[in-house]
Amino acid sequence: MATVQVSEAEKVYILHGIRDDLRVDGRGCEDYRHMEVETDVVSNTDGSAKVTLGHTAVLVGIKAEIGKPRPLIPNEGYLEFFVDCSANATPEFEGRGGEELGTELSNILYKVFNNEHSLDLRSLCISPGEHCWVLYVDVLLLQCDGNLYDAISIAIKAALFNTKIPRVHISSDDEGGKEIELSDDPYDCMRVDVENVPCIVTLCKIGHRHVVDATLQEKACSVASLIISVTHKGVITCTRKVGRGSLDPESICEMTEAGRRVGKALHSPLIKLLQQEESLGKKRQKVGFLG
Repeated sequence: MATVQVSEAEKVYILHGIRDDLRVDGRGCEDYRHMEVETDVVSNTDGSAKVTLGHTAVLVGIKAEIGKPRPLIPNEGYLEFFVDCSANATPEFEGRGGEELGTELSNILYKVFNNEHSLDLRSLCISPGEHCWVLYVDVLLLQCDGNLYDAISIAIKAALFNTKIPRVHISSDDEGGKEIELSDDPYDCMRVDVENVPCIVTLCKIGHRHVVDATLQEKACSVASLIISVTHKGVITCTRKVGRGSLDPESICEMTEAGRRVGKALHSPLIKLLQQEESLGKKRQKVGFLG
């Protein structure tokens, strides 16, 4: 994970501010930085989105391909995640540092999103035991200034909302086999139901309080963080502690409740923004990558 060096005087300044619910940039402990969400930014994907959170920028592209269902769940499709930590985001992503972080992020994303509680994976099944849709989710970190998990999860939800999967028509050939035809009509497509797709909220323990959307400077003052994925109904689907420090049970309960409250509040304005952007259609000015 990208880090910065913070002097003892800076740490004291940050700690005292957070103690009084006033962070360096003027936010409260449970406030996010300015966020920008843009969809349909990569032309050669089935769905894409770019999220800018402060000075953290994430690009997500989704490609839908026909594959074979997994043996234990023959009536479901699935997602595959790949995270590319660009060395342009921070020099610390060069070489093994970026690979290890990419693997760690991919594993957490798999646990959060690739389950029946987050997505209707049955809708991705074409023919049980034979064919299903596999959604390849590629995440590119363009710029890093802390809080990668939250930015990535919001970008993934926006990209899934933007994803259009061609409608499949199955017919039988003369020998009794199945033939699969994909519709050429761009409007004859299947959309992914993102209602239950969770958003991740990362809470950093700093002093005796916790903050959301921590910057790299605040992260340097934190001993441990709690990652919580929350649905639009406030249901927590996954939790994980990161960092070398420890958290006492009382802090975990407080951070969990705060994460539930903050995470639940993220979904409604995000979906409203995505729906407004889609309603503009061709009138929307595309300014993204390869738009």
